[in-house]
Amino acid sequence: MGFNFQAKPIFPTPITRSILFLLILFVIPSASAENATTFTAYDVLQQYDFPVGLLPKGVVGYELDSTTGKFKAYLDGSCTFKIESYELKYKSTITGVIKKDGITGLKGIEVKVLFLWLNIVTVTRDEDELQFSVGIASADFPVSNFYESPTCGCGFDCVDGVGNKSRDLVLSS
Repeated sequence: MGFNFQAKPIFPTPITRSILFLLILFVIPSASAENATTFTAYDVLQQYDFPVGLLPKGVVGYELDSTTGKFKAYLDGSCTFKIESYELKYKSTITGVIKKDGITGLKGIEVKVLFLWLNIVTVTRDEDELQFSVGIASADFPVSNFYESPTCGCGFDCVDGVGNKSRDLVLSS
């Protein structure tokens, strides 16, 4: 009783290798992408120790280069609202560089001071304070003022999108 074994190649045939390559290329990344957590721009702000209220409600997307901190946040359109004596204007695209406790090179956010519109260029967090700089001047506010995102058109004075509710913005000394 002799067994006659015939050796089979251990390497797959060219067709099998092609099929395996395609499976690895398309199936595995899509499966891991389905399991990946999707972050919002608001989540990213919190990862860098900033409150969500730095951005208004309605951000429709964002891009972040996590190695450089360069980011872009996209709104559905421009957004203007008033908080106390400050009028703010957000362009449809906001850009800058974010790192823990600091946003620099900020473009796309303006504040009206008296009759001038000034670009907010940096935002810095120092413990429980946020400092907003327009280059020549800055103002400090408690982080707690920004736990909630303002609504375009009515800021924090909204009831169903119409200004009615009152909320005071506290200026730090």
